[in-house]
Amino acid sequence: MQIVTSESVFSGHPDKVCDQISDAILDAILEQDKNARVAVETAIKDDLIFVFGEVTTTAIVNYSQIAKDTIKQIGYDEKFVVLEKISKQSPNIALGVDSSDSKEQGAGDQGIMFGYACNETQEFMPLPIMYAHQISKEVDKIRKEKYSHIFGPDGKCQVSVGYEDGKPIKVQTIVVSAQTKPGLDREFIEDIIINEVLTKIFDFDTLVEADILINPTGEFVIGGPYADSGLTGRKIIVDTYGGYARHGGGAFSGKDVSKVDRSAAYYARYVAKAVVGAGLATHCEVSLGYVIGVAKPVSVLVNTFDTGVTDDEEITSLVNYVFNFKPENIRKELELDKVKFKELAAYGHFGREDLPVRWEHVDDKINQLRELYAKT
Repeated sequence: MQIVTSESVFSGHPDKVCDQISDAILDAILEQDKNARVAVETAIKDDLIFVFGEVTTTAIVNYSQIAKDTIKQIGYDEKFVVLEKISKQSPNIALGVDSSDSKEQGAGDQGIMFGYACNETQEFMPLPIMYAHQISKEVDKIRKEKYSHIFGPDGKCQVSVGYEDGKPIKVQTIVVSAQTKPGLDREFIEDIIINEVLTKIFDFDTLVEADILINPTGEFVIGGPYADSGLTGRKIIVDTYGGYARHGGGAFSGKDVSKVDRSAAYYARYVAKAVVGAGLATHCEVSLGYVIGVAKPVSVLVNTFDTGVTDDEEITSLVNYVFNFKPENIRKELELDKVKFKELAAYGHFGREDLPVRWEHVDDKINQLRELYAKT
């Protein structure tokens, strides 16, 4: 049996705090200026927040206030000092990205992006990361609704799943590390996590058979930026597939959709989910390669890990016929101008059927792929 482990972090984890601040700033800018160029990062340590990056826009926003409002919404009541260092996008980059012909808008960066889907869950996501995200959501929910006097905002969890012949058969280990207020009994915390979180996600037999570890170090009182520094983009595995599938290396949060390391990763997921949804494979990874300033990707590679109904070259041909990988089409087809990116900055960017994000709704593409394959 092979064991696959995936991790998620709570919304108050320092790195996730930074992701949410960066995307809150992005949303505020795009609300006024849909064509803004934004690449904003955030760092945090103790009571200091540092917002930095490149922004070219007509929008007028208060970066400092957005950062303070965001961290307060997450659950931190301390007072924070915000430093800003924002400049305009390099004209050398803008030259390749901006175009009088929007259909030929160049990619906002070079690099490789990956999308993935499999048939392990109804969301076509790997099972370990979906379980981990569910735990994070539930702990955050009970903290905000019921137990703010018991839990702090910080925390993380991970789930290990046993696989045989490529299929998940058993939840092996569940780990939850949740920040708490001082002086609380450990068994009391365990009872809340097990009875009010885990029982909503796992059935009784799963919980009985799994090794469950709650706050395994014994105490987790000092958390958030006072326990660890945070930085935008440092949880890219949490943002994607939990380590089950590859990630291109480019972070998402704080970037407008001209940056293909964000928008093309969404589109690659869109393609992979459609391939699996169409029954062309049970597992599918889509790899895209872009050159800065060039609209068309230099490579489109589909890998079905020998689970396809036909060879990968034929599936790649079907994909290239049905999908248009140019940045401006990605923006239009995925309706990226409507997305509130801050909502994606916690609990992952994929498998988010709780949000109206277009890359998770692939019925029309499923039908097109099926019809096209039937003709071959």
